[in-house]
Amino acid sequence: MTDVLRRGRASLAFGFFAQGVAFALLVTRIPAVQDRYGVSDALLPAFLAAVPVLAGIGSVTTEQLVKRVRPSRLLRWSQPAVLLALLGVGAGGQGQVAGLAVALGVFGLAVGALDASMNMLGVSLQRSYGRSIMLSFHAAYSLGGILGASLAWAGAHWHLALWVSYLPVVAVLLPAALVGSRWYVDGDPAPGREAHTDGGSGVGGGVAGGVVFRLLLPLCLVMTFAYIGDSTVSNWSAKYLKDVLGGSEQLATVPYNVYMVTTLAGRALGDFGVRRFGAVAVVRLGSLVAAGGFAVVAVAPGPWVGMLGFTLLGLGLCVVVPQTFAAAGRLFPGASDAAVARLNIFNYVGFLIGSPLVGALGDAWNYRGAMLVPMVLVLVTMGYARSFAPQPDRYGGGHERPRTADVGRGSNGL
Repeated sequence: MTDVLRRGRASLAFGFFAQGVAFALLVTRIPAVQDRYGVSDALLPAFLAAVPVLAGIGSVTTEQLVKRVRPSRLLRWSQPAVLLALLGVGAGGQGQVAGLAVALGVFGLAVGALDASMNMLGVSLQRSYGRSIMLSFHAAYSLGGILGASLAWAGAHWHLALWVSYLPVVAVLLPAALVGSRWYVDGDPAPGREAHTDGGSGVGGGVAGGVVFRLLLPLCLVMTFAYIGDSTVSNWSAKYLKDVLGGSEQLATVPYNVYMVTTLAGRALGDFGVRRFGAVAVVRLGSLVAAGGFAVVAVAPGPWVGMLGFTLLGLGLCVVVPQTFAAAGRLFPGASDAAVARLNIFNYVGFLIGSPLVGALGDAWNYRGAMLVPMVLVLVTMGYARSFAPQPDRYGGGHERPRTADVGRGSNGL
């Protein structure tokens, strides 16, 4: 295992961490954003929906750009754009709705490119390592989410203006991300692209071949269902705990944090589970636990039982998304960048469907009943678990070992 790969893994993990901080700071302060700009309840869903739509456009654009530009270079510049857009969200004031729309628009487009390029690098690095490491990157994202949600709680507790909460975070993370981006690694050699790192040496990821959407579709559905569940937590957990379960405003910021803590724990251990039992078993167990979490949330008599439900949700859902990206890379080893970018679109499809779906069902019926819909969808994921099985190596490497989530053969690196 070379120092190039070790540095690449560490720098990419920091990129995931920074994105977790930024996203949590935005989604956990949505009520404060609404109040600061005077956005009506009727207009708020349109703003929330625009972000994943634009992120999907950013992901589609990234799929085309990586044919000419290295994913590491896209990640290097999309991450600062996300952080600056977050600062822009906090900088406006009452009545400046147009400014909010611009900031959220930039945030959405940049997040699409950021998510796609981060996961491209993660999939290709996992291939280089020859064993499951994808969950560790998403664990770093969860750690960032915990920090971001904690900072959001502090901002709400001390009644800080949004820009006061956001500015120190951006001032620290933006230069650190730019420095860390020097060591990004694009992956290992595959048919169709020369090996390279962002600095011009090392290893590179492949884009040759093509993505057959019919084969990718089961993973797209799994990604959609997982993010419907995830968006339910990120967009509705605070409102659900406060309005349905009777929690305080400060307590309403906690469910997302609890969700991220248990997500971190599950992802920190998840790679070991994948190596020992295989991706299929881990995804099935995770789906079952997540469905149980939604069931507990739906029947919870009070906020603390609701917290238990969100705990189970974090433990269950945490393994699904990283393994879905990894499975796409295994399915199309010669076109992993394109497969990841295309799959990443369904991340935003899930967000786009999940938030308004739960809100519409909550208004038309009740929010407890609305929680049963993502529960059923997560259970459906179990039917697609076989899509996570190791695939034959179509480029002469033979069959992947049965108890690893990676593509390629093993090195004992980090």
